[in-house]
Amino acid sequence: MSKIAQALQGLKRFTTCDIGDALVKLKHPHGGFLDGLNMHSPGGGTSIYGPAITVKMVETNSPGPTPPMHFADANKEGHIMYIQQPKGLISACWGGLMSTRAQKLGALGVMVDGRIRDTQEHIDMKFPVFAQGTSVLGSNTFTRASEINVPLQFRGDLWIHPEDILVGDENGVVVVPPSLTEQVVELCQERFEIDEKTMEALRAGEPMGPTIKRLRK
Repeated sequence: MSKIAQALQGLKRFTTCDIGDALVKLKHPHGGFLDGLNMHSPGGGTSIYGPAITVKMVETNSPGPTPPMHFADANKEGHIMYIQQPKGLISACWGGLMSTRAQKLGALGVMVDGRIRDTQEHIDMKFPVFAQGTSVLGSNTFTRASEINVPLQFRGDLWIHPEDILVGDENGVVVVPPSLTEQVVELCQERFEIDEKTMEALRAGEPMGPTIKRLRK
């Protein structure tokens, strides 16, 4: 089993909340939290864990490189595409046709730091889509893909690199550098065991303050 496969196996036992708390303890920027990215499809108890394929979008008339393929064709089996759209645009850069292609290629889902559209189509095909928001406008006259699989800055010192592990659920999205996965899993397991004891104490009627002080040092 590859290191990435082992890391994913360990992380899948935990939620984004667990993982974010562990990353805060490890002093990873912003706890790896991709603030504002929320699940738009399919909802419920869906959670996805997978290595990232990154896509940088730019405004249509911006200078710079153009990929040799449509960026939706860069999806891979078992991966999650992370797309960064220029801030402040009112258009979407992901829609139902793209989810159809990504799902056919075996992608686990897509995370868009920007807007998406065709929400019901994604839900109908049960394809996980996370985004900052929605739009009725397509990308054609607003944005284009510029680079694929390059490091992308989310905020401050928090970056998403190709093959970083993305985790998304109903709570939100976190990104985990592969170099930290073993430590993250260990910390998540420790906190899980403490939380089980804390929950048991609270159900038995113990007060919150002393219980937290005693168990969650």
